[in-house]
Order: sequence, then structure tokens, then C-alpha cells
Amino acid sequence: MTTPRTTALLLARAAAAAAGAALLAGCSAGPASAAPTTTAAAASTTSTATTGSGGTGNRLDAAAERTDASLVRRLFTQVFPDPSSAAAVRAARSIVAPDAVTHGGTAGPAGVLAAFRADHARIAGAHAVVKHIAADGDLVAVHWQLTADVHDERQGEAAVDLFRVSGGRVVEHWSLAQPVATGKPASGNTNTMFSDLYRAPAAQRHPSERQEERNRRFAVSAYDTLFRDHDVSVLDRDFDPKYLQHNPVAPNGTAALKKLFGGGTSFPAQESVVSLSDGDLVWTFSRPVGASADSPFLAADLFRVDGGLIREHWDVVPPSAG
Repeated sequence: MTTPRTTALLLARAAAAAAGAALLAGCSAGPASAAPTTTAAAASTTSTATTGSGGTGNRLDAAAERTDASLVRRLFTQVFPDPSSAAAVRAARSIVAPDAVTHGGTAGPAGVLAAFRADHARIAGAHAVVKHIAADGDLVAVHWQLTADVHDERQGEAAVDLFRVSGGRVVEHWSLAQPVATGKPASGNTNTMFSDLYRAPAAQRHPSERQEERNRRFAVSAYDTLFRDHDVSVLDRDFDPKYLQHNPVAPNGTAALKKLFGGGTSFPAQESVVSLSDGDLVWTFSRPVGASADSPFLAADLFRVDGGLIREHWDVVPPSAG
């Protein structure tokens, strides 16, 4: 939701698509918002931050997480539809702290309002369609579509916004966005960037808080093993061979990833730096290994974990500025 959801975020991902460089996650990096310094593989059940910019909430407090998710959802239901209205301004002031940090944008409620106004100016008749929302500790993440047609998932922009909540208000937020691929997907899939296709057994649809935490550590480990360590054996251990892929340039299944990593393509090492788990979805936000604390996110990735395997994947990869 930062202000620079501008022309740079509307550039086509032609170079990344041609190279097949974003088959699973943010292999092609672009201008995202600055990343928090929370480490993904926290050893305890609460997140551990090296500075005040990361998450520090109790990951096992389901009631607090529901409250935080409800608070953030109000931004999309009460503020986004008409961000110039007096009602939206009042709602934003009640949801966002006066000194809230917006990475790459104006501080406080004004930053949220300005970003939403820019969205409406860029896409006439814009709607914010929330596809997935997660709350874990004091962090809330939202996967959403910015679109003029709520019935068409192949237009507009795909976005993931990350919020930190404290004292009943949003105190920090980051944003990533990319144009939705149009036309025939390069992947050959009929999947959209938003569709939910995997159907888990009923018993797996509502994992406990502790199972969510196990899923988080599992998915983060798999991500880092593949993209930091470049160890493709993780694909045989931790991924469903027929996992469902929503990246527009990647086909379903692990075969394409094996081919990519075995084909001599060089990928700079990157790792998850902050992560959330809610329900059967794990969210990771990545940056280059060794990057400074204020470096931008490379990508936001969502993984569906069920039965000890990664079954489905979505991502948002901001396009390169040059």
C-alpha cells in the first residue's frame, strides 16, 4: 500500500518471463518496499526481531491474531472503496497509528489514503479483492487483486501487503505488486495468479496454532534450501510432484524447477527474512543473502502445506525498474 505503486509497477515482466527466472519465487527482483529484519527461522514460538521493525508477537495467540486480521481487513472494506470520502479518512485514522511507518511512502493514515487514491486514479472503477489474509504474531499479510472487474482474475495487479499491528493499530507496513499477466499464460496453465485449486482433507483445513508453526518452519526451510543453498533435492522431499503453480511463467509440478536449476541458470542466493503461517498457508518474504536491513523485498510467496508437503504456490514479484 505504499505510494510508489506507480508506473514502475506496471512494467511488463517480459525479461523475467523470457528467461523463466521466476518459476517459483522472486528470482527476478524489482523495486519493492524495504524489508523488516525479522528472521524467518525463529527458534521460539514467537517471532524474533533484530530491530524494532520486525514482528514480535506471540504466534500462538489465535484470538489476538483474529483481532489483528479484522483490523487490517477494514482498510480494504472501509477505506479503499472511496479513499477521498470523510468516512474513509475517519476509518483510516482509527486503524492506522498517526506515526505509522510506511516503507516508501508517507507516514500515518495519510500514506494509506494516498496509496488508495493513486490506485483509483490508475485503474478506473478499481476494486480491492482480498484473496488470502493471514495473521501470525503481530504481523498481518494480505494477498489481493487490484482490478476494475471483480469477475476477471486475469487483469489489474496482484499485490501482497504486510502490516505490523501494535496496540490495536497498524504501526508499520510494506507492499509488493506486479501487473497480472494477460493473454495466454507462458506457463500453459489455466491457473490464474489467484485461484485456489488444491482441496485438502477436511481434517487438514484447520490446523492448530502449533501445527501452523511447524508448517511455517517447514516451508521456510524448503524455500531457503532451494533458493539460498541451491539444493534441488528438496523438491523430491518437500514438494508434491504435481504441486499447483500460480506463477504465470511456471507450469505445475516440480519437473520444471528441476529443469531450471539443472540447466545452468545462475540464481543469486536469496532467503526468507520474514514469514507467517495461518491455516494451511505459509507466507515468506525474501531478500538477497547478505543484503542490508533496509534492502527491498525480492518477492512475497505463499505456500499451501498439507500432509507434510507443499501442494500449491502463489507469488508476487515486483518488476525490475531497469
